[in-house]
Amino acid sequence: MTSSDSAVPRLVIAAPSSGSGKTTVATGLMAALAGRGLAVSPHKVGPDYIDPGYHALATGRVGRNLDAYLCGPELVGPLFLHGARGCDVAVVEGVMGLYDGAAGEGELASTAQVAKLLRAPVVLVVDASSQSRSVAALVHGFVSWDPEVRIGGVILNKVASDRHEVLLREAVDSVGVPVLGVLRRAARVDVPSRHLGLVPVAERGSEAVDAVTAMGAQVAAGCDLEALVGLARAAGPLPGGSAPWTPGPMPTHRPSRSVEKSPPRVAIAGGAAFTFSYAEHSELLAAAGAEVVTFDPLRDEELPEGTQGLVIGGGFPEVYASELSANEGLRKSVAELALSGAPVAAECAGLLYLCRELDGLPMCGVLDAAARMSERLTLGYRDAVAVSDSVLAGAGTRMRGHEFHRTVVEPGAGAVAAWGMRAPERRVEGFVERGVHASYLHTHWAAEPGVARRFVERCRTS
Repeated sequence: MTSSDSAVPRLVIAAPSSGSGKTTVATGLMAALAGRGLAVSPHKVGPDYIDPGYHALATGRVGRNLDAYLCGPELVGPLFLHGARGCDVAVVEGVMGLYDGAAGEGELASTAQVAKLLRAPVVLVVDASSQSRSVAALVHGFVSWDPEVRIGGVILNKVASDRHEVLLREAVDSVGVPVLGVLRRAARVDVPSRHLGLVPVAERGSEAVDAVTAMGAQVAAGCDLEALVGLARAAGPLPGGSAPWTPGPMPTHRPSRSVEKSPPRVAIAGGAAFTFSYAEHSELLAAAGAEVVTFDPLRDEELPEGTQGLVIGGGFPEVYASELSANEGLRKSVAELALSGAPVAAECAGLLYLCRELDGLPMCGVLDAAARMSERLTLGYRDAVAVSDSVLAGAGTRMRGHEFHRTVVEPGAGAVAAWGMRAPERRVEGFVERGVHASYLHTHWAAEPGVARRFVERCRTS
């Protein structure tokens, strides 16, 4: 299969609602197919960073997001093909309920919209724990709601007994939709959750490996893998002759030694405290000419040698506040880089880390602001515009983003804010100081490749 092949076999794993078992089934299917020797391309609808970590563990490939709100519907197909290069089959895990999307935006960013954009058959995962014959009405409703969405089969999850399975199968058969799998309750496949959802892979180590292995075994035993692969192969080509997305031309030759200059080194925070990052960001930075290196703020006592730019994405610094605070050497290194005027891009967790303190514990002190945990969940898509020139964007640049946190930063914006929110509410947010751009807003740089190019250029000139 070549990267230009738009007919990569593919399935979308969806559900009537959150909590039905999409992640277990999708991750288990990825692991089961990979266990059969197939190269599996993992994808996740929406802005979620955590599920792709489990997908990557199941497949050995980078988990990638498909978000029609952040990137626009026109990029869904190209980004999918970029991730699916060289693969035998692709599995796309949906978000929320099949037809749930961005609030007030109709089908935008829903699993159904992505399935239509990819012309991919949908497998509906139904939590059958509290129903029998009623499952027929539920499945019928989802099948008939949008004729453009092709539901190719059902996987019945949390089935209690053999007798329960017989009743469910009879009900679904009456709708004319094949049952492609039946899964019993299995505690060993459960993944622990906390205030922002599942606990990321990076924090669980061997426990995550064991859970994914169990998911794969459960799906292999309870689902018709041959039928699922057959359904995926019936997807056909993507519409419009879609071509794979590319981060840009990579350097093809090195200049002569007399004019050779080292590429700017951009350090990206990783490790258990900073697990939220889209794979395309690193690819865009590298395509723009940067040398991308990673570091772990929980372990490394200083930034990588020669760091000229710093990217600190999302994650859970609130969970590791004591350890981050105790790493005084790295906090000092980050502050010195920021004060020098070097480009620093911080999103959400990165914003908290740059504050003066987090829950009373000293952080980097780059921003004169304090962060603390809150009972209130801030969640949703945002339509934003850059308030001023920064290392990421020129004033007036419009980008769409996503907020997802249970923390508060006071003040919420600096003397020069990062973003002006256009929707769902008008406000300013974030900080632009020297070369620092810090904000709660998660953005997907594939929607605006100039962001990475601008950042790398500032690294060269700062």
